[in-house]
Amino acid sequence: MGFLSFLSSIIFFILILTHPQHIVSSEPIDTKTPLSLLMTIKASLDPKSVILSSWSANSTDPCNGSFEGIACNELGQVVNISLQGKELTGKIPPEIGQLQSLSGLYLHFNKLHGVVPQEIANLTQLSDLYLNVNNLSGVIPPEVGNMSNLQVLQLCYNQLTGSIPNQLRGLKKLSVLALQVNQLTGAIPASLGDLEMLTRLDLSFNYLFGSIPVKLADAPKLQVLDIRNNTLSGNVPLAFKRLNEGFQHANNPDLCGIEFSSLKLCTVSSLNQNRPEPFGPGSNRLPKKDIPESANVQAIQKNQSRKSQTAVVVGVIALFVAVAVTGLFTFSWYRRRKQKIGGTLDSSDRRLRTDEVKEVTRRSASPLISLEYSNGWDPLGKGRGGSAFSQEVFESFMFNLDEVESATQYFSEANLLGKSNFTAVYKGTLRDGSFVAIKCISKTSCKSDEIEFLKGLKLLTSLKHENLLRLRGFCCSKGRGECFLIYDFVPNGNLLQYLDVKDGKGKVLDWSTRLSIIKGIARGIHYLHGNKGGKPALVHRNISAEKVLVDQHYNPLLSDSGLHKLLADDIVFSTLKESAAMGYLAPEYTTTGRFTEKSDLYAFGMIIFQILSGRRRITQSNHQAAELCRFEDFVDPNLWGNFVEAEAVQMAKVALLCTHESPNQRPSIEIVVQELNDLTSSKS
Repeated sequence: MGFLSFLSSIIFFILILTHPQHIVSSEPIDTKTPLSLLMTIKASLDPKSVILSSWSANSTDPCNGSFEGIACNELGQVVNISLQGKELTGKIPPEIGQLQSLSGLYLHFNKLHGVVPQEIANLTQLSDLYLNVNNLSGVIPPEVGNMSNLQVLQLCYNQLTGSIPNQLRGLKKLSVLALQVNQLTGAIPASLGDLEMLTRLDLSFNYLFGSIPVKLADAPKLQVLDIRNNTLSGNVPLAFKRLNEGFQHANNPDLCGIEFSSLKLCTVSSLNQNRPEPFGPGSNRLPKKDIPESANVQAIQKNQSRKSQTAVVVGVIALFVAVAVTGLFTFSWYRRRKQKIGGTLDSSDRRLRTDEVKEVTRRSASPLISLEYSNGWDPLGKGRGGSAFSQEVFESFMFNLDEVESATQYFSEANLLGKSNFTAVYKGTLRDGSFVAIKCISKTSCKSDEIEFLKGLKLLTSLKHENLLRLRGFCCSKGRGECFLIYDFVPNGNLLQYLDVKDGKGKVLDWSTRLSIIKGIARGIHYLHGNKGGKPALVHRNISAEKVLVDQHYNPLLSDSGLHKLLADDIVFSTLKESAAMGYLAPEYTTTGRFTEKSDLYAFGMIIFQILSGRRRITQSNHQAAELCRFEDFVDPNLWGNFVEAEAVQMAKVALLCTHESPNQRPSIEIVVQELNDLTSSKS
């Protein structure tokens, strides 16, 4: 017995050394009370304790409604945490995995950093996991594949790395998998085709490589497959043709296929035998013996090519010599070319004709300029967009670079009105004495397809309405690599400066002006959504108080209408976080990834609440107050009671309808305009 006891001790010691995680997992989990657990979660999510102030350690019951964003079931168990758009800056704590009854976790549109803790996989009752639009890094925990009840997994718009775990095949109830705009690498797992409930798979804007697995088409309910902006290659299976417009594959130059109009035909060279491929049915590029999907493809290729290493070394040396010689030649040519460009720019004719774009750059430049952008970028070059467009639009809307530089005093800092990551806006004075606002957009922020960019410009010039900011003209500089949009200057700024007015600092809008602004915004949206006068119906996509300018007569003007038609997709996406944080982004966008007329209506409803309350941030209590006609909680106290209650009730009704959770329950803009017109009629 002594020997057996000694042997058992040795075996136990070896187990500790080789499988420490199993020993640790056998220990009882540290069980905390729901209150103490929530306070631990709060400390991690909100380290400065400025957002979740309602989460108090002195509370007797976190399920009594006092904890913001917390919902419980009849047993007093936390089943839902909804903290989206709260600007939380902390990390997701491992302790969150102890909320075993949680069915919904909504932490999207915040500023959370750190990793996605593997303990989150302990939430086996979770159906909705929204962690999108944060600053999360690290890998997707493979353990997530054990969350058998998960239906929606939103991890997009983060900084996640590594590959897509094959373990996700275990999510049999998953309907939405959104991983776009991360830094994911590797091949697309063929096993995702086993997900029978999957309807939407978005892998766009990553660094995925290899071919598209045929097996993905086996997912019977798949409606959307978005793989844009990766480095995928090879033949696109014809089976994806059934998805129609739901199959998005742009900006994968090495893809090829038949019966896809936007794809080149496959050739022997395009079917690269050396590219790693995901394993699945139809794959015949590796030996036929069984290889697990998680196998290291590069290692397999290395073993297969070991016999030719000597030849490869010789080839590499020869290639290195050739590259070195070519590099020296190219560098010498580049130096001469750069000097030539500099001389040309200093002496170029600065005049602009409608049939030729001749622009130069001076030493004084805007902050967004780089001479390197000039290579090949010429959206207004001769012959682009058709002669009819050139004759009709160019002559009436085109400004030359001299006028832009002169108007802004060569982009003087004194004239800078605002600046973002991709634009700068300057105040300018034209030669006729009129004031303008000039938006400068760098070439790298614009659509790379010059024909699409030109179509966007054409659309912008067609927008004419009393409640839209007027486009005076544009100038696209090949030499600078910038596009300039010239708008009317609006002296009273945007709607934001009329919100959160305190202590007499700032102008308080009277009641009639507020109603007038609401109606004007509605008319502007109605014009955009219509297709009269040959103008196509247009969704704004980014309606907010900041985008509503107010002229000298307090007439509202929607700005940036159609601007997304000029911008690259990643630039458009980058604006989402701010919109979501302010509550303008419709809830369905996180699952559909699409903007619609109803998403514009949602943002408009939020603006109505802002105008009525005089506040920038709208909370659930404002909605509840509007439903109960509790005026003191949704009408601006700065009005001191000077408003018409019947009108406030009607406006609140419109706002509530527009911000309904379900897009199908929101009214059309035509109905909203009619409601507002009826309000005016009844008053008169």
